Amino acid sequence: MIVFRYLIREILTTMSAVTGILLLVIMGNRFIRYFSDVAEGDFPASLLGSLMLFHLPSFLQLILPLAFFLGILLAYGQLYLNSEMTVLAACGVSPARILSASCWPALLMACVVGACSLWLTPAGLTQNEKTLTEQQEKADFSALTPGRFQKLGDRTIYAERVEQGSSRMENVFIAEQTRNEQGQRVDVLTQGKSGYQTTDPDNDSRFLVLSDGTRESVRPGSRVAEQLVFDTYAARLENGTAQMDVDDVELQPTWRLLGDDSDKARAALQWRISLALMVPILTMIALPLSRANPRQGRFAKMMPAIILYVAYMSLLLAAQDAVSSGSLPTSIGLWPIHAVFALIGAWLLYRSSQYGGAR
Repeated sequence: MIVFRYLIREILTTMSAVTGILLLVIMGNRFIRYFSDVAEGDFPASLLGSLMLFHLPSFLQLILPLAFFLGILLAYGQLYLNSEMTVLAACGVSPARILSASCWPALLMACVVGACSLWLTPAGLTQNEKTLTEQQEKADFSALTPGRFQKLGDRTIYAERVEQGSSRMENVFIAEQTRNEQGQRVDVLTQGKSGYQTTDPDNDSRFLVLSDGTRESVRPGSRVAEQLVFDTYAARLENGTAQMDVDDVELQPTWRLLGDDSDKARAALQWRISLALMVPILTMIALPLSRANPRQGRFAKMMPAIILYVAYMSLLLAAQDAVSSGSLPTSIGLWPIHAVFALIGAWLLYRSSQYGGAR
């Protein structure tokens, strides 16, 4: 029906605008955090794009329920102010039919949110964690910022200049601590005019090769120091000890959580399902709250709607923490909260129909 397609288009158009704004804000905040990590030398800037991409599903699973909720409020609120809902009611379009028309985009959004929360988000977070862990293990010198002392593995590195897109450096200074044959700590300072990172193709061992420099070793408290002058010096780079937390429930795929009876796994599973379940319940709440008249204005009921949404989300988060810590039985879990807000939505729909439906 043309009218239903019109209503659905209004909802999705408004929701898309709200999603774009919220996504820009959240991704901008995450980008700033990652960019500060790049400035600290934790990983190279070339990884920024992939890290943001794999974080996208985790952003969408939180943004889409709120964006769809606001989309209904704003779209239908405008239709009420323009008296279009009054015309639809005069033509025999009942509130029940408007609700049924709204259920189709709600079902679509629930499927999208469910795909994000149940599949894409854990897969994306796992990929990001794997990428960052591998970066810490590699201690890639391409992440160095020229002119700054940076901690890279167990070494403190300074390079006056680093060529863009490579690991070749100029005026390199390296400070590290080792142990001598007697097990005593030795401070080692190495400097060279230039250096680069290379990998042995035979055993995949990585080396930092310096040229035209000196290497000085001194034991704290000793007056004797050793100095080595070299034309070329190769230092083997040991892989880091960083490991990915494979037991983190946020990184576990949903199928694995289904077979895990621990409180944390149950809480994580119920949270993932809850994000998709929120969409149809929020639709029931948004429809009656979107009713407005010209005297009230378009945003008259926006504040009560936002308060309900914040209360809904806050209670879900609190219940998830309670289930995860074992203070709330998993058999109860998050489901009573959904039941309460579904009843609120049903009561609001009934109360709205008692006051004349769409008139």
